Amino acid sequence: MSVEPRERRDLSRPLEELHPNERLKHESRYLRGTIAAGLADPLTGGIEERDTPLTKFFGLYLQDDRDLRDERRRAKLEPRYQFMVRLRLPGGVCSTQQWLALDALSDQNADGTLRLTSRQTFQFHNVLKRHLKRHLRGIVAAGLDTMGACGDGNRNVICTANPLLSPVHAEVNALAQRVSAQLLARTGAFREIFLDEPPAEVRGEEEPLYGRTYLPRKFKIALTVPPHNDVDVYAHDLGFVAIVERGRVAGYDVLVGGGMGMTHKIPATFPRLGDVVGLCTPADVLAVAEHTVAIQRDYGDRKDRAHARFKYTIEDRGTDWFAEELARRLGRALEPARPFHLESSGDRIGWLQGPDGRWHYTLFVEGGRIEDHPRRKLKSGLRALATEHRGVYALTTNQNLIIAGVAGAERPRIEALLREYGIENDASTTALRQNSIACVALPTCGLAMAESERYLPGLLDRVDAIIAAAGLERESISIRMSGCPNGCSRPYLAEIALVGKAVGKYNLYLGASANGDRLNALYRENIGEAQILESLGVVLHRYAKERRPGEAFGDFAVRAGIVRAMPHGRDFQRELAEAS
Repeated sequence: MSVEPRERRDLSRPLEELHPNERLKHESRYLRGTIAAGLADPLTGGIEERDTPLTKFFGLYLQDDRDLRDERRRAKLEPRYQFMVRLRLPGGVCSTQQWLALDALSDQNADGTLRLTSRQTFQFHNVLKRHLKRHLRGIVAAGLDTMGACGDGNRNVICTANPLLSPVHAEVNALAQRVSAQLLARTGAFREIFLDEPPAEVRGEEEPLYGRTYLPRKFKIALTVPPHNDVDVYAHDLGFVAIVERGRVAGYDVLVGGGMGMTHKIPATFPRLGDVVGLCTPADVLAVAEHTVAIQRDYGDRKDRAHARFKYTIEDRGTDWFAEELARRLGRALEPARPFHLESSGDRIGWLQGPDGRWHYTLFVEGGRIEDHPRRKLKSGLRALATEHRGVYALTTNQNLIIAGVAGAERPRIEALLREYGIENDASTTALRQNSIACVALPTCGLAMAESERYLPGLLDRVDAIIAAAGLERESISIRMSGCPNGCSRPYLAEIALVGKAVGKYNLYLGASANGDRLNALYRENIGEAQILESLGVVLHRYAKERRPGEAFGDFAVRAGIVRAMPHGRDFQRELAEAS
């Protein structure tokens, strides 16, 4: 099915009244802009500023090395431009042959590393302009692409990791891929600009769903299989929770209006949890997804980009309005939602056996960065494993990797390779560290206010000392760090979160639920490392002494009055205002 263009209200206002990005998209000839000319210009490592929002639709961010900015400015040199390249990988699964291809591309065209992201896909960093086309062609040759990984459209569709775990997981993963394909932009710009293909004949509207202006902002979709919530389904614009009855998916509860991003000290911006609005049949998921995207296309704010996410459309208009609008377009109302139970938003680290007897090994990858170190040759080890493993590699949204579908006879060889390269999970690693996520932040992210990926491991060394003193080494407490308040690491759903405010300064949040259905709350504002360690020392020791049997840390922080329960986003920002 496809949404008819006549529904579209995206240009109900004159272009002059809309955000400049809306005019840019409208005039870009379906994202073509002047990108091709910019890539051909040998006098700069970058492209025209007006084209940078357009390249995001193709999974590309023009960045520069911020560590070198001042030095290059003093030398009267342009910034050290480079591209971050993000893949579209719905469901987070790749074959071992695809892994080997991406591994080789990272050495040929990027910085030699692969980065696993919180959206269940890969990022390449430090791809220079002169290598960009070659790099993208290599990705396409591997049967993959980067379309829609960024930009004002539907992003990478994520789902509970590992389709080989059970028939239900396989069904949900396949559905995630179908949703992604259904909502993919149709423009021929990528093929023309980066693959040098001639323009294809277009009959009718080149973008029947998105139109010339696409969506007001990014749109994120997640599917989960209870009791696991490794995707943080409440954090997304649109979520589908599989209702499994007698071993089969009977339907999907539909959640709308979640999102993580906000801006410090602007009360009108806040993280928000999705609301359950009903249940749809498996056959209706594609239609519900496409109509929901179209509703945001038609009613999302195109004047104020800070207010342009779907969560604000839902917050302002309400779930009853959405349910009625969806029913009008769908031709029927959603069924009443059915109860579901979520237990944890973390990954099950180590070996797990599926009902068919195959084994699956979840490898903890700190910070999601695949690279070699002297005693832990992660990149080389996964390359060696990929040459022998007969299953697939499955990425998790917690930046870890599952070596999936290991036959019993194959397991000893897999274990031997893990030991040979020093990459098997270390039994001494604390559960806190294994439940950590960090965004990339400095030096490449242009939005970063503080360190994250480079800083969190060292900080955790010091937090682990507190954990050990309190006897909490095996307690699964989630901790996430973000270099800015946009929340790529989903920090507002962590039991402990650090969100950057300035270099070396962070807001400390506590009290999210372990299963991802409650936001955390501000505990300390704008503090440095010494205050972070002091604050965590106090609350972690209290937790060790005062917790109830089976009580998670986030639940304890709320029950003990350390922070208050934070179910709503507007309250989240009100707490910030009161603290200031």
